[in-house]
Amino acid sequence: MTHAMPLADPFTAQNPQLILNAADLGHLEALAEEMMRRHPTLADRFFEEIGRAQIVAPQQMPGDVVGIGSRVTYRDETTGHEKSVTLVYPEDADITRARVSVITPIGVALLGLRERASFYWDTRRETRQRMLTILKVEQGASACQG
Repeated sequence: MTHAMPLADPFTAQNPQLILNAADLGHLEALAEEMMRRHPTLADRFFEEIGRAQIVAPQQMPGDVVGIGSRVTYRDETTGHEKSVTLVYPEDADITRARVSVITPIGVALLGLRERASFYWDTRRETRQRMLTILKVEQGASACQG
């Protein structure tokens, strides 16, 4: 199974800071509960990420943090390849339009991270981890088009 492990900060030995919108918290927790039956490992990871996140009011949500509806551009540091996706709830997911569900491994990994944050990603095809870096986060109507 593919899963992500955030990159530990060498200076603090902690995972990158996560920030979540309080308005999304209930829906995210419900999705994690539903995932327990089908994907318990990913659900545990999702709960862990939610549990360590700083929860902020919608009006305090920083513009450079990945949330639901954010368009995210990230780079694979191994290949240099860049990819842009929009993070959405499962019912809005459409891979042909680069709309990625928050309950996929990459969705769980991206949620709550800031621009310039890096994290490790375990690929299915390889036995090693790759580092991904968030290059840009766009919010609002422009983020939802795609």
